[in-house]
Amino acid sequence: MSPGISAILLDAGGVLVFPTRELLLPPLAAAGVSLDVGLLERAHYRAMLAQDLAASPPASATWWRQYLAGFVAECGVAEDRCAALAAEIAETTGDHSWANVGSGVTDGLRALAALGLPMGVVSNSDGTVEAELRRLGICHASDGHEPAAAIEGGGVRVGVVVDSAVVGVSKPDPAIFRIALDALGVPPSRTVLHVGDSLRYDVTGALAAGLQPVHLDPNGFCPAPDGHRHIRALAELAGILGGPGPVDAR
Repeated sequence: MSPGISAILLDAGGVLVFPTRELLLPPLAAAGVSLDVGLLERAHYRAMLAQDLAASPPASATWWRQYLAGFVAECGVAEDRCAALAAEIAETTGDHSWANVGSGVTDGLRALAALGLPMGVVSNSDGTVEAELRRLGICHASDGHEPAAAIEGGGVRVGVVVDSAVVGVSKPDPAIFRIALDALGVPPSRTVLHVGDSLRYDVTGALAAGLQPVHLDPNGFCPAPDGHRHIRALAELAGILGGPGPVDAR
């Protein structure tokens, strides 16, 4: 199965989980914005696009507030109100409020696990991502040298969950990917896929580490689409890897 691909790494935020809608909807409603919850995921990708287009990345202390400014703008908040509302939400929620499982994530992740490849998660987080992914029933880490597998009645078993706050290095630094691959027992190469939602952090980081980036971009927002793969859902990637014929490890 999946000849030519040796392992799969996945980002967490924007790939597996999204900001907690119960924390976002009330302040948005107070600002006069009423949304279908499905539009909140689109707002996430628009907020990440704003960061990808910025001349430089935000400082870690301001990342969540700047992210929220782009997020609420996509939700329809008036331009002159976005910064204040983003600051208000940031102050009351903290930057670890990622507790909604993404649309299609459960089925897509299980389909990837069914391929039997080593799989892991690499996330810029605050030290909580491994516990949160387990709590939400998405995935949990076990022996890194076992292939990924869907567990009956639970999430997916993966080889490793790497949290930047725990290991002391964050994407796009290639060192964080090497930590994950060392745990999986897989050498870095273009046969390793890294699936992420950010050009700045995921695509750039994967390329620097010598891996093959796969940009999860369901709305076609990527500002520089040439030179790397794009998918709209995890199930799409599982279908490509599980299809007939070899997979090109470009």
